[in-house]
Amino acid sequence: MRKIALFQSNYIPWKGYFDIINDVDIFVFYDDVQYTKRDWRNRNIIKPKNGTQWLTVPVINNDLQKKKIFEVEIDTSSKWQQKHLKTLLLSYSNAPHIRAYSELLEELYESKEWTNLAEMNVFFTKRICKELGIVAEYHNLQDLNISGDKDGERIIKICKALNCNYVINGPSAQEFIDQKLFDNSGITIEYKQYGYPEYIQLRQPFVHHVTILDLLFNTGSQAPYYIWGWRSSDKEIIL
Repeated sequence: MRKIALFQSNYIPWKGYFDIINDVDIFVFYDDVQYTKRDWRNRNIIKPKNGTQWLTVPVINNDLQKKKIFEVEIDTSSKWQQKHLKTLLLSYSNAPHIRAYSELLEELYESKEWTNLAEMNVFFTKRICKELGIVAEYHNLQDLNISGDKDGERIIKICKALNCNYVINGPSAQEFIDQKLFDNSGITIEYKQYGYPEYIQLRQPFVHHVTILDLLFNTGSQAPYYIWGWRSSDKEIIL
């Protein structure tokens, strides 16, 4: 059984994104689809000591309604990389493990000037996976050259091309997946159930849907426990 997941690339995604990558053999960045504004593609939430805050990567607003995710370019004129790095360092200055990730932050925000949104998101995601000890085979949808009139049909073609017969999806995907298509193709679909334990954030109330960086800065090497390790642990957890 070879497991696969297919998701649009996100900017510094939340822990659930990495939980699913950890579950599969193959992960496909599903970026050969329409870009959506005010979505997770170019922004995410941090939780410093004074509440929650959006970090948004500025993109060039040039016919975005006609562009696919992998075609979207970043507006570099605002020096956003330096601003996001400074914001993260200041916002999490009191987080117990922030210093342990100085090399990671430097690699993400200072190693190069990013111009393409999907390219940046893919790099960030893979680099954070490495930090978490996640090993998977990665593909970009646009490189596979697989078309389909419907997402379900296209996903089935991708599964067959990559020799996978088990798809892991987020729970919200149940609303638009045609189960019969997959049943007829002999492909199993699992809808991930999250239910993560809380960890100590800089300020209450606790918020789950924040960037993975919040978890790393606050829990350090224990981060994998709060993503997937708790499921097989005898420790008491807070749901």
